[in-house]
Amino acid sequence: MAKKGDNRSAAGPTIENRRAFHDFAISDTIECGMELKGTEVKSVRASQVSLAEGWIMAEPAPPRLNLHGVHIAEYPPAGRDRQHAPVRVRRLLAKRREIERLAEVVKAKGVSLVPLKVYFKNGFAKLLVGIGTGKTKSDKRQSITKRESEREIDRAMHRRR
Repeated sequence: MAKKGDNRSAAGPTIENRRAFHDFAISDTIECGMELKGTEVKSVRASQVSLAEGWIMAEPAPPRLNLHGVHIAEYPPAGRDRQHAPVRVRRLLAKRREIERLAEVVKAKGVSLVPLKVYFKNGFAKLLVGIGTGKTKSDKRQSITKRESEREIDRAMHRRR
């Protein structure tokens, strides 16, 4: 029998949206729960998720967060009649005050809510949501050159050892 603090059975894959960090400057993050159907949970555990096209809409009244455009593949062992729709609007679970704060932040021009990472915590599927401001082409170029220069420095330091 597993101990109370033992979390091994709840450990699962971590699906990241690396494209979001390229396209957006992420200023803040928030962890939300996801309302999923049974076959969706099994597909997420099998890492059959694409966050690249996803976006989040915050509604202030009634307070609600909705996840749009995320593709969770069908789970073939479930059979044909028990499948979920791969792309559908999914509800995110967060505290009312957090949802209202996010709705206020999104009103500003150029700010959007971006799904960053899907993972399991204590057996529940969680989504890391980032508050992102869109990068311009020059910002993207600067971040690429900075990353490449850091990589070159690391290589040179490794060779010296």
